[in-house]
Amino acid sequence: QVQLVESGGGLVQPGGSLRLSCAGSGFIFNDYAMSWYRQAPGKERELVASIASTGRHTNYADSVKGRFAVSRDNAKNTVYLQMHSLEPEDTAVYYCNAYSGREGDVNYWGQGTQVTVSP
Repeated sequence: QVQLVESGGGLVQPGGSLRLSCAGSGFIFNDYAMSWYRQAPGKERELVASIASTGRHTNYADSVKGRFAVSRDNAKNTVYLQMHSLEPEDTAVYYCNAYSGREGDVNYWGQGTQVTVSP
């Protein structure tokens, strides 16, 4: 059974930091690119950051460049999103995604974790 379990969300003041984690199981983690998406109320889900299966390549949304960092530990089947200088506009549910194109497009999603940035 495939599972992606996010953790680390919560309430933080503007300017603060959080680290999200996403633990994968039930699939070959090393074969999948991992991404973080977010969805704010009334808005579409958007890509925040992604990291290649090897960890060598990363990609970020313009709105988070320089503030967020994505990383992965394939030995622990875990991907992380370190968030600094958080802004109220970062408030959203953050979702972990695993993607592989090896045998067609395969996507797995976590259940999401709430991040709220408020004074």
